[in-house]
Amino acid sequence: MRSGQLLLLKCWVWLFLFVSCQQAQKQEQQPEPQTGNGYKVIAIKDGDTIELLKDGKPLRVRLYGVDAPEKNQDFGTKSRMYTSEMAFGKYVQLVEHNLDRYGRTVGEIILPDGRNLNEELVRNGFAWHYVAYSKSKQLAQLEAEARADKRGLWAGPSPQAPWEFRNGKRKKAAAGKKQEQSDIKDTAQPGSAGRVFICDSKSASTYHVLKGCRALASCKSEVRTITSAQAAVKNRHPCKVCAQ
Repeated sequence: MRSGQLLLLKCWVWLFLFVSCQQAQKQEQQPEPQTGNGYKVIAIKDGDTIELLKDGKPLRVRLYGVDAPEKNQDFGTKSRMYTSEMAFGKYVQLVEHNLDRYGRTVGEIILPDGRNLNEELVRNGFAWHYVAYSKSKQLAQLEAEARADKRGLWAGPSPQAPWEFRNGKRKKAAAGKKQEQSDIKDTAQPGSAGRVFICDSKSASTYHVLKGCRALASCKSEVRTITSAQAAVKNRHPCKVCAQ
Protein backbone atom coordinates (compact mmCIF):
# COMPACT_ATOMS: atom_id res chain seq x y z
CA MET A 1 0.00 0.00 0.00
CA ARG A 2 2.79 2.37 0.93
CA SER A 3 4.67 1.73 -2.31
CA GLY A 4 1.49 2.48 -4.28
CA GLN A 5 0.97 5.74 -2.43
CA LEU A 6 4.60 6.71 -3.02
CA LEU A 7 4.28 6.01 -6.73
CA LEU A 8 1.11 8.08 -6.89
CA LEU A 9 2.83 10.95 -5.09
CA LYS A 10 5.74 10.85 -7.56
CA CYS A 11 3.32 10.98 -10.47
CA TRP A 12 1.62 14.06 -9.03
CA VAL A 13 5.01 15.76 -8.51
CA TRP A 14 6.11 15.05 -12.08
CA LEU A 15 2.78 16.27 -13.43
CA PHE A 16 3.06 19.49 -11.42
CA LEU A 17 6.61 20.13 -12.68
CA PHE A 18 5.61 19.44 -16.29
CA VAL A 19 2.65 21.84 -16.17
CA SER A 20 4.78 24.53 -14.50
CA CYS A 21 7.45 24.27 -17.20
CA GLN A 22 4.87 24.50 -19.97
CA GLN A 23 3.35 27.63 -18.46
CA ALA A 24 6.78 29.24 -18.07
CA GLN A 25 7.63 28.55 -21.73
CA LYS A 26 4.34 30.05 -22.90
CA GLN A 27 4.97 33.20 -20.86
CA GLU A 28 8.45 33.58 -22.39
CA GLN A 29 7.09 33.16 -25.93
CA GLN A 30 4.25 35.64 -25.54
CA PRO A 31 4.96 39.20 -26.77
CA GLU A 32 4.78 42.11 -24.38
CA PRO A 33 1.08 42.51 -23.62
CA GLN A 34 -0.79 45.57 -24.79
CA THR A 35 -2.50 46.92 -21.73
CA GLY A 36 -5.35 49.35 -21.47
CA ASN A 37 -2.68 52.02 -21.20
CA GLY A 38 -1.87 51.72 -24.92
CA TYR A 39 1.29 50.97 -26.89
CA LYS A 40 4.82 51.41 -25.58
CA VAL A 41 7.07 53.90 -27.41
CA ILE A 42 10.29 52.00 -28.14
CA ALA A 43 12.18 54.39 -30.46
CA ILE A 44 12.34 58.04 -31.52
CA LYS A 45 13.49 58.40 -35.14
CA ASP A 46 13.18 62.19 -35.30
CA GLY A 47 10.87 64.91 -34.05
CA ASP A 48 7.85 63.68 -36.00
CA THR A 49 8.51 59.94 -36.35
CA ILE A 50 8.42 57.34 -33.58
CA GLU A 51 8.11 53.56 -33.18
CA LEU A 52 5.57 51.75 -31.04
CA LEU A 53 5.49 48.12 -29.93
CA LYS A 54 2.35 46.61 -31.42
CA ASP A 55 1.58 42.88 -31.34
CA GLY A 56 5.19 42.23 -30.40
CA LYS A 57 6.53 44.07 -33.47
CA PRO A 58 7.77 47.64 -34.03
CA LEU A 59 5.29 49.93 -35.76
CA ARG A 60 6.67 53.14 -37.27
CA VAL A 61 4.34 56.11 -36.88
CA ARG A 62 4.60 59.44 -38.73
CA LEU A 63 2.87 62.11 -36.66
CA TYR A 64 -0.13 63.51 -38.51
CA GLY A 65 -0.30 67.18 -39.46
CA VAL A 66 3.16 68.22 -38.26
CA ASP A 67 6.59 68.51 -39.85
CA ALA A 68 9.62 68.70 -37.57
CA PRO A 69 13.09 69.96 -38.60
CA GLU A 70 15.32 67.36 -40.26
CA LYS A 71 18.17 65.76 -38.29
CA ASN A 72 20.84 67.83 -40.06
CA GLN A 73 18.73 71.00 -40.00
CA ASP A 74 18.73 73.75 -37.36
CA PHE A 75 16.67 72.67 -34.34
CA GLY A 76 16.42 69.10 -35.66
CA THR A 77 18.23 67.61 -32.66
CA LYS A 78 16.23 69.68 -30.16
CA SER A 79 12.97 68.62 -31.78
CA ARG A 80 13.95 64.96 -31.53
CA MET A 81 14.99 65.38 -27.89
CA TYR A 82 11.66 67.02 -27.05
CA THR A 83 9.71 64.14 -28.59
CA SER A 84 11.91 61.69 -26.69
CA GLU A 85 11.33 63.45 -23.37
CA MET A 86 7.59 63.53 -23.96
CA ALA A 87 7.04 59.97 -25.18
CA PHE A 88 9.98 57.54 -25.06
CA GLY A 89 9.33 54.51 -22.88
CA LYS A 90 5.75 55.56 -22.17
CA TYR A 91 2.48 53.87 -23.04
CA VAL A 92 0.48 56.01 -25.46
CA GLN A 93 -2.74 55.86 -27.44
CA LEU A 94 -2.60 55.84 -31.24
CA VAL A 95 -5.27 57.49 -33.37
CA GLU A 96 -4.61 56.19 -36.88
CA HIS A 97 -5.37 58.30 -39.97
CA ASN A 98 -3.85 56.51 -42.97
CA LEU A 99 -0.62 55.16 -44.47
CA ASP A 100 1.88 57.44 -46.20
CA ARG A 101 3.74 56.66 -49.44
CA TYR A 102 6.52 54.97 -47.44
CA GLY A 103 4.08 52.58 -45.80
CA ARG A 104 4.25 54.26 -42.41
CA THR A 105 1.19 54.65 -40.23
CA VAL A 106 0.16 58.30 -40.02
CA GLY A 107 -1.59 59.21 -36.80
CA GLU A 108 -1.92 61.19 -33.62
CA ILE A 109 -0.27 60.20 -30.35
CA ILE A 110 -2.13 60.73 -27.09
CA LEU A 111 0.23 60.88 -24.11
CA PRO A 112 -0.50 59.26 -20.72
CA ASP A 113 -1.66 62.61 -19.30
CA GLY A 114 -4.14 63.07 -22.17
CA ARG A 115 -2.16 65.64 -24.13
CA ASN A 116 -1.79 65.32 -27.90
CA LEU A 117 1.90 64.96 -28.84
CA ASN A 118 1.31 66.35 -32.34
CA GLU A 119 -0.22 69.50 -30.90
CA GLU A 120 2.42 69.88 -28.19
CA LEU A 121 5.20 69.85 -30.79
CA VAL A 122 3.59 72.74 -32.67
CA ARG A 123 2.49 74.57 -29.51
CA ASN A 124 6.04 74.69 -28.14
CA GLY A 125 7.80 75.53 -31.40
CA PHE A 126 9.36 72.17 -32.17
CA ALA A 127 7.48 71.55 -35.44
CA TRP A 128 5.50 73.28 -38.19
CA HIS A 129 1.88 72.72 -39.03
CA TYR A 130 2.23 70.56 -42.18
CA VAL A 131 -0.30 72.47 -44.27
CA ALA A 132 0.28 70.34 -47.38
CA TYR A 133 -1.29 67.35 -45.61
CA SER A 134 -3.43 68.90 -42.90
CA LYS A 135 -6.13 71.56 -42.79
CA SER A 136 -6.40 71.44 -38.99
CA LYS A 137 -7.51 74.80 -37.61
CA GLN A 138 -6.20 73.78 -34.20
CA LEU A 139 -2.66 73.19 -35.48
CA ALA A 140 -2.78 76.40 -37.52
CA GLN A 141 -3.77 78.36 -34.40
CA LEU A 142 -1.08 76.72 -32.27
CA GLU A 143 1.60 77.59 -34.83
CA ALA A 144 0.42 81.20 -35.01
CA GLU A 145 0.66 81.48 -31.22
CA ALA A 146 4.11 79.87 -31.14
CA ARG A 147 5.33 82.28 -33.83
CA ALA A 148 3.95 85.30 -31.97
CA ASP A 149 5.57 84.24 -28.68
CA LYS A 150 8.82 83.19 -30.41
CA ARG A 151 8.75 79.76 -28.82
CA GLY A 152 11.32 77.13 -29.74
CA LEU A 153 12.55 77.38 -33.32
CA TRP A 154 10.58 80.62 -33.82
CA ALA A 155 13.12 82.41 -31.64
CA GLY A 156 15.63 82.10 -34.49
CA PRO A 157 16.20 84.86 -37.07
CA SER A 158 14.87 83.00 -40.11
CA PRO A 159 13.50 79.48 -39.49
CA GLN A 160 13.33 77.36 -42.63
CA ALA A 161 10.42 74.98 -43.07
CA PRO A 162 11.52 71.33 -43.34
CA TRP A 163 9.83 70.88 -46.74
CA GLU A 164 11.80 73.85 -48.10
CA PHE A 165 14.99 72.41 -46.63
CA ARG A 166 14.34 69.03 -48.27
CA ASN A 167 13.45 70.67 -51.58
CA GLY A 168 16.70 72.65 -51.51
CA LYS A 169 18.69 69.47 -50.96
CA ARG A 170 16.92 67.76 -53.87
CA LYS A 171 17.63 70.69 -56.20
CA LYS A 172 21.27 70.75 -55.15
CA ALA A 173 21.59 67.01 -55.72
CA ALA A 174 19.89 67.30 -59.12
CA ALA A 175 22.20 70.16 -60.15
CA GLY A 176 25.23 68.15 -59.08
CA LYS A 177 24.06 65.13 -61.07
CA LYS A 178 23.43 67.28 -64.14
CA GLN A 179 26.92 68.77 -63.92
CA GLU A 180 28.42 65.33 -63.46
CA GLN A 181 26.62 64.05 -66.56
CA SER A 182 27.83 67.10 -68.49
CA ASP A 183 31.41 66.46 -67.41
CA ILE A 184 31.15 62.81 -68.43
CA LYS A 185 29.73 63.80 -71.80
CA ASP A 186 32.54 66.29 -72.42
CA THR A 187 35.12 63.72 -71.37
CA ALA A 188 33.82 60.68 -73.18
CA GLN A 189 32.32 62.05 -76.37
CA PRO A 190 34.00 63.84 -79.27
CA GLY A 191 33.18 67.47 -79.94
CA SER A 192 29.95 67.99 -81.83
CA ALA A 193 29.24 70.54 -84.54
CA GLY A 194 32.99 70.94 -85.18
CA ARG A 195 33.85 71.65 -81.53
CA VAL A 196 37.40 70.76 -80.46
CA PHE A 197 39.61 71.39 -77.44
CA ILE A 198 43.03 73.02 -77.36
CA CYS A 199 45.68 73.76 -74.79
CA ASP A 200 46.03 77.55 -74.75
CA SER A 201 49.81 77.47 -74.81
CA LYS A 202 52.23 78.96 -77.36
CA SER A 203 54.10 75.68 -77.53
CA ALA A 204 50.97 73.59 -78.21
CA SER A 205 50.31 72.65 -81.84
CA THR A 206 47.44 70.16 -81.73
CA TYR A 207 43.70 70.10 -81.18
CA HIS A 208 41.71 67.36 -79.46
CA VAL A 209 38.24 65.96 -80.07
CA LEU A 210 38.06 64.47 -76.56
CA LYS A 211 38.26 66.74 -73.54
CA GLY A 212 39.48 63.78 -71.52
CA CYS A 213 42.31 62.94 -73.93
CA ARG A 214 45.39 61.85 -71.98
CA ALA A 215 47.57 64.07 -74.15
CA LEU A 216 45.46 67.11 -73.20
CA ALA A 217 45.67 66.19 -69.52
CA SER A 218 49.31 67.33 -69.46
CA CYS A 219 48.31 70.90 -70.42
CA LYS A 220 49.56 73.42 -67.84
CA SER A 221 47.54 76.28 -69.31
CA GLU A 222 43.82 76.83 -69.84
CA VAL A 223 41.92 74.28 -71.92
CA ARG A 224 39.76 76.17 -74.42
CA THR A 225 36.84 75.05 -76.58
CA ILE A 226 36.91 76.27 -80.20
CA THR A 227 35.67 75.14 -83.60
CA SER A 228 37.72 72.98 -85.94
CA ALA A 229 37.82 75.93 -88.37
CA GLN A 230 39.39 78.13 -85.70
CA ALA A 231 41.88 75.37 -84.95
CA ALA A 232 42.89 75.33 -88.63
CA VAL A 233 43.45 79.11 -88.58
CA LYS A 234 45.75 78.61 -85.60
CA ASN A 235 47.65 75.96 -87.61
CA ARG A 236 46.68 73.24 -85.16
CA HIS A 237 46.84 69.67 -86.39
CA PRO A 238 44.78 66.77 -85.02
CA CYS A 239 46.01 64.92 -81.96
CA LYS A 240 47.47 61.50 -82.78
CA VAL A 241 45.83 60.02 -79.67
CA CYS A 242 42.19 61.09 -79.94
CA ALA A 243 41.68 62.66 -83.37
CA GLN A 244 42.86 59.91 -85.66
